Amino acid sequence: MAGRMDGPWRHRGGQRMSGQLLAGLDFGRPSEEVARALIGVTVLVDGVGGRIVETEAYDRDDPASHTYGGPTVRNAAMFGPPGRAYVYRSYGIHWCLNFVCREEGHGAGVLIRALQPTHGLATMRRRRGVEDERLLAAGPGRVGQALGVDASFNGHRLDAPPFELLAADAAPPVLVQAGPRIGISKAVEMPWRFGEQGSRFLSRPFPAAARRAR
Repeated sequence: MAGRMDGPWRHRGGQRMSGQLLAGLDFGRPSEEVARALIGVTVLVDGVGGRIVETEAYDRDDPASHTYGGPTVRNAAMFGPPGRAYVYRSYGIHWCLNFVCREEGHGAGVLIRALQPTHGLATMRRRRGVEDERLLAAGPGRVGQALGVDASFNGHRLDAPPFELLAADAAPPVLVQAGPRIGISKAVEMPWRFGEQGSRFLSRPFPAAARRAR
């Protein structure tokens, strides 16, 4: 399914707002709402990054989430406060970047799955060792490598350097698709993967059923 990005809790504005509002988004909202609203937002790390075109939502009541079994040393950052980075290493190889959501102590977040590179492409190409811009940040491991993310970013505020989040353009509205998440073995039926309709920079195309506009 697809729909326009709008809603009463999405505000247009700059980098820093008040409370848990950042880049026009309320990170205190449920992860599936934040994941959807992040499509079209630009994330930069030390000036390198791009438009978010694909995300996945996770919540403590979700068996596929790192927080499902409760707090641990590894997942502590995902329990908040909201508007922080949660960084983990996947398969001992790739660093993956997540944005923490919901109230402190809840345990929810959004995995940044793909970017459309817009800033610092030369740096991304050097880090990734590829030239094709479509492959620079198409997939969570590639996002982490392209942005230079590692464990030192875990728990870092998203409204402070080296991070910068820029609100999505007001027009034209971003059309968003929703479908099943990728690479999980639990809660596979939940349509908590979101992506920009028609983007060339997705990690993987959405199923045909997800392309229907609402």
